[in-house]
Amino acid sequence: MGLCMSLPSTTQDHQMIKGEYNRNNLLLIEDNNSPRSSKLSSTGVFSLYSQEGTKELNQDSALFYQGFGRDGGELFGVFDGHGEYGHKVSNLVINRLPKLLLDQERYRLCENDVNTYMPNEWRRDCVSAFKIMDKEIKLQRDFDSSCSGSTAVTILKQDQDIIVANLGDSRAVMGTLSDEELKAVQLTIDHKPELPKEADRIRKCGGRVLPHKDEPDVHRVYSAEDDYMSLAMARAFGDFHLKNYGVIAIPQITHIHLTKEDQFLVLATDGVWDVLTNEEVASIVWSIENKELAAKAVVKAASAAWRHDHPSSKVDDITVVCLFLQDRKQRTDFLTKENLSTAPAIEEET
Repeated sequence: MGLCMSLPSTTQDHQMIKGEYNRNNLLLIEDNNSPRSSKLSSTGVFSLYSQEGTKELNQDSALFYQGFGRDGGELFGVFDGHGEYGHKVSNLVINRLPKLLLDQERYRLCENDVNTYMPNEWRRDCVSAFKIMDKEIKLQRDFDSSCSGSTAVTILKQDQDIIVANLGDSRAVMGTLSDEELKAVQLTIDHKPELPKEADRIRKCGGRVLPHKDEPDVHRVYSAEDDYMSLAMARAFGDFHLKNYGVIAIPQITHIHLTKEDQFLVLATDGVWDVLTNEEVASIVWSIENKELAAKAVVKAASAAWRHDHPSSKVDDITVVCLFLQDRKQRTDFLTKENLSTAPAIEEET
């Protein structure tokens, strides 16, 4: 079963976010006291869709926060839980991480008496908030997170600047135009254990990076003591049985200044990226006539790809968030495989 939410406009007649509420794994917040809470984006179109896979329980979570912070920006993210209590980890994160980020902003403003948005300051705020979030997960008494955790990919948008913070293998992609050709720009790195930087850190901490015996193409992190519990990513919230072996909750941070050519942002869990390319996702989002249904269209395409490519496997949970940046009518006449491309946009990594 899927759950779709959208915010087509910020007028009173069409306002969808009022106050704060949680529908299972989706949290939407509007801060009406924000100085710019009436401005969602230049288009006012936000789309979110989450679909449970065939694993009995949807462990994905997502959030959207309008009017976030002193400058009234937007915070949105997706979180892919894993392990027995992964759903509880991801749900805790969507409820606590925004508040932790706001706390960091308040501390900074009190210390520095600076009222303007500064990307470098938000980088530090994100790293601090993620570290505190991980500690809070460890202290939970109603579930054991030693072998459960969650990915995280969040975007904080303030005017024409975005700060992307990422843990794990959920992903952020931006659709941008170059010479009237759409490009899918990947904004994050999938934190796979076999990446040289990740593998080096894990091995220095005494951990091991090995192919899984049942899936030799998938590398996983193992402790030094046993082969029973492992993890297919190098960074995550939770998973404390591997935190002493190089798995960390320090996010990769990227700052990007948006231009008029940047059309939309897409955040999605790996239920999308395991079966669809960046280019395919960008094509779907760009060509959809009703932008409010963009996230659902991506989810349905990914679900169909799962059934086609992996007929004997269980379909993963799939969650997508789309934010449109420009009020421009989509064109589909040039959406061909040849002119869709992916370009790196990693400006700074933590």
